[in-house]
Amino acid sequence: MSHRAVVVPPPWLGHALRAQRGPVPWSAVVRGALAAGPLLAAALAVGQVSLGVVAAIAAMLAGINDRPGSRRSAVTRLGVPAVVGAAGLAVGTYAGQSMGAVALSLVLLALGTLAGCVSAVGPVASSAATQLLVAAAVGAGMPLPESGWQRGLAYLAGAGWLLLLRLALPTPGALAGDFRFDGERAAVARVYDTIADLLDAVGGGDAVARRTALTAALDQAQDALAGPRLRRYAASAAERGLHAQYAAALPLAEAATALAWSAEAVDARAPEALRRLAAAVRGATHTGPLPAPHRSAPALRALDDALLAAAQAFDRGDGGVPHTRGAGPAGAVRTALGVGGREYGFRVGLSFGAAAAAAQWLHHAQWYGAHTHWYWLPVTAVFLVKPDLGPLVSRVLCRAAGTVLGALVFAALAAVPPGPAGLVAVVTVCGALLPVATRHFAALTTVVTVLVLALVMAGGEPQASTGRIGETLLACVIVLVVGHLPVPLPGDRGGNVRARLATAAEAAQNYLAHVLSGADDRPRRWGLRREAYRTLAEARATIALTAAELPALARHADGAEEAVALLERLVDTVTACAVHLDDTGGLTPRHTRQIDAVLERLAVHQEKAGLALPPFVLPVPLAERAVTAG
Repeated sequence: MSHRAVVVPPPWLGHALRAQRGPVPWSAVVRGALAAGPLLAAALAVGQVSLGVVAAIAAMLAGINDRPGSRRSAVTRLGVPAVVGAAGLAVGTYAGQSMGAVALSLVLLALGTLAGCVSAVGPVASSAATQLLVAAAVGAGMPLPESGWQRGLAYLAGAGWLLLLRLALPTPGALAGDFRFDGERAAVARVYDTIADLLDAVGGGDAVARRTALTAALDQAQDALAGPRLRRYAASAAERGLHAQYAAALPLAEAATALAWSAEAVDARAPEALRRLAAAVRGATHTGPLPAPHRSAPALRALDDALLAAAQAFDRGDGGVPHTRGAGPAGAVRTALGVGGREYGFRVGLSFGAAAAAAQWLHHAQWYGAHTHWYWLPVTAVFLVKPDLGPLVSRVLCRAAGTVLGALVFAALAAVPPGPAGLVAVVTVCGALLPVATRHFAALTTVVTVLVLALVMAGGEPQASTGRIGETLLACVIVLVVGHLPVPLPGDRGGNVRARLATAAEAAQNYLAHVLSGADDRPRRWGLRREAYRTLAEARATIALTAAELPALARHADGAEEAVALLERLVDTVTACAVHLDDTGGLTPRHTRQIDAVLERLAVHQEKAGLALPPFVLPVPLAERAVTAG
């Protein structure tokens, strides 16, 4: 009997072949159709085509950031990058009008370095940095009659229009309760569902994966509730109720994690109660009677107490402000200037600056022919160098394939001149496709290429598909070379992995110290637990991304995944300790042995792998916290 060999592609190629799955986000598709296309049509109607092109570009970039979530978080996710992008457009316009090629390239290099450092702070900062560089290149390279401040206002208007649609239009599931909080309701309900899934998996092989899914659900709910507000406290009863429901989920998640750690048997009544709570959140209804689990062990008693507290919180509908990460400006600056920020700043700045310099040289050498749009090369470099869009080689392959396909599609459309109405239709269709195309970088590149080429033609420029392909391939070469160059400071190599791992270890140490100190401050404990799991999830994502690079970069992730797994095991054990301390006031020898064992394995592993993690210091001798079981 013969066995067919299974060919497994290398990680950098496998990532390029994978696409995200899920239901079509119809509400985002509708918003996309109502954004760039109608803006361009309105500009054509009033004779302000160039400003309409700028507004449509801003709406397109905002559409890429229009992901599922709450309206409150969308204000930050869409608004902050739009404001930064408008500033970048104005700066790029004035720099392009007043500087020569060399000075302009140096300015863009410095801007790219700054943006790269800031990108390490978080997802919103990364999106803002991307729009800053894209808008600066467009402002410097797109010949428009308007001044920099006029372009900036048009940019704000385009992105603001999409944000207004996000805030005003209802989404699926918005008919229950106050439609303003449908995103928050969905996020909080998902938390209760994932707790139920974790309870179902207790004692089985899926428990670790379910706990990871619970971490992701809590992260999303935390982000959904922690958006900007005019008042410190929630003003409406619906919002106060959501805050109370989120807060009630934290002790439930803690008890479920402790049960998964100890593999305590959980009867089917407990997951059923959690799913009733999820349905009550999703439908803005009452919970009704909740079945209680057996109170035969500390973790089961904690789960029963948490269910009772949740039922009371749902009935009262009142809760405080959800805890936030609270790093503040000082923490953001430390992250940006840390090893991860410096390494990324070097690669983004050099890629952006080199692409701008090459584009300037080609522009002055008349390689571009009759048109003067040289910004495509540095803009392409920006999207290629962003690590949050996938491994480097995967991004390059997808960008090249997507650009070629998009250019060919538009060349076919332009073979029969579509006219202004046809171009508006193309932009409208592409805007509607953006939310779906974001699931794969090649698909996103294809849609964006067609959309931008349509906007360029609407602005009066000739069809330029061939030039776009050549510029994209050149940008791919530049970013591939820069991406594999050694950084100037040896200590910065693999800095992003090491920075994320150190942050996660510090958060785990803070949580461990708080629990073992015996402090009776449960809200703070839950906040520290959330931060520990969240930083571990971020570290794991960064490590997985780095491990999928070519060997020259992937080697920086060697040993890091095992370190994260040990830290996660440590935080799971500390969570079980916290639940047991609440119930009995002491720890069993099993708890102390597990903590000792994990810390010992972590010390051996980091020495073997050459990792430098913050030292773990116990607040008291661990033996003093131990009591005999039973």
